Amino acid sequence: MKINPSSIIKDVEKIRKNAPLVHNITNYVVMNTTANALLAIGASPVMAHAVPEVEDMAGIAGALVINIGTLSDAWIEAMFKAAKKALQRQIPIIIDPVGVGATQYRTRTARELIQASSPSIIRGNGSEIIALCKKDQRTKGVDSTNASDQAIDSAKSLAQEFNCVVCISGEKDYIVSQDAIIQVKNGHAMMPRVTGLGCTATALCGAFAAVNQEFDMAAAHAMAVMGIAGEMAGQNAPGPGTLQVNFIDALYQLSETHIKELFND
Repeated sequence: MKINPSSIIKDVEKIRKNAPLVHNITNYVVMNTTANALLAIGASPVMAHAVPEVEDMAGIAGALVINIGTLSDAWIEAMFKAAKKALQRQIPIIIDPVGVGATQYRTRTARELIQASSPSIIRGNGSEIIALCKKDQRTKGVDSTNASDQAIDSAKSLAQEFNCVVCISGEKDYIVSQDAIIQVKNGHAMMPRVTGLGCTATALCGAFAAVNQEFDMAAAHAMAVMGIAGEMAGQNAPGPGTLQVNFIDALYQLSETHIKELFND
């Protein structure tokens, strides 16, 4: 199964026209980056994790993005409350199991959250996706020790068990559903040197899922846009700091011409 520039462009235009509200319960490290990325692509981000308000916020959002990067008991309570509300409203829920496999607390939380929320999309790196399936899989933290293609079988199992789309990010991205696998090849070699770009990919999946109910296509379009923007950003970036700034600008400047010229099918 493949995507094409026209389908990517169509979703980008929908985001810019509709400015969907994307409710993020995410981590301290990436709040600024992901909020700016969502704004740059045309979505409307909100970062809200206080227990008394998350249900109200999920009640008006177009998508809910849950990122477990900096866990605490209060944030976990907020995640479950927001997910319950989002599930009632039948809006897409996107989960990023950051660092799963590093600690029992983190792994248990991710699995229980996925069980309770029936997510539309799970987005993680190869090690995280494998650790969700294999109880004895350990990781060294948030960085992947497994290539994305090594996690395809685990992604298939998750997609089947939870009736969801699983997006594996890496040098090549794989979007796995019960029926198909989509491969996305865009990106820049310096992107793994910028903290939070994986989390940004998850947030963008939320924006695309808010305008496209075919969640495998939404995730694939989000990853293609991530990769294309990364390539644009890397053209004049001597290092990761410049790449990060350029990346936000690239999302804002992204045009039909850029997509048609840079999309790698």
